Amino acid sequence: MKKLTVLFIVALVLLTACAPQQSGPAKAELPAGKAYAQGKEIFFVHTEASDAGVAEKLTNMMKSPVILVPSLANVPDESLANVYVFTNGVTGSGPFGFQPDVFDNPPGTDGYTPLRRLNVVTWVAADQARELKSADEVMAALAADQVTIEQPGVVINMPFVVWDGGKR
Repeated sequence: MKKLTVLFIVALVLLTACAPQQSGPAKAELPAGKAYAQGKEIFFVHTEASDAGVAEKLTNMMKSPVILVPSLANVPDESLANVYVFTNGVTGSGPFGFQPDVFDNPPGTDGYTPLRRLNVVTWVAADQARELKSADEVMAALAADQVTIEQPGVVINMPFVVWDGGKR
């Protein structure tokens, strides 16, 4: 009986070792942030940032490492799209605790790139803030002197994972 048990265990080990291994790409999970592009809800991830403070803030916010890549700040301006991040106004899920970010140029548009120029948006009168859902709405609020926008020179890699008409 002992011989049969040992033989069974050896056969089981050999069959397991010879079994076909799962092929295909490995799956990884990244926490996605909610934002807006062209008035529609989208989801994106932060993977790298050109500024140490921004990388740390995003790492802590998303509970997932955002890698510091200072050379991203050297990407030519024409190779960047915009992300608008709000410092006051409507409370929400943005990095400063206010409304979700707003992106221009989603996938499928000529200007799409995951590399985003950080635009810091501040409402002039926070009590008159409203949620903005498109870059056009942000620009209209700027033209009406309702918001100010600062560009601190930070570039963040922020690929979309779910957008109107598509997903990864």
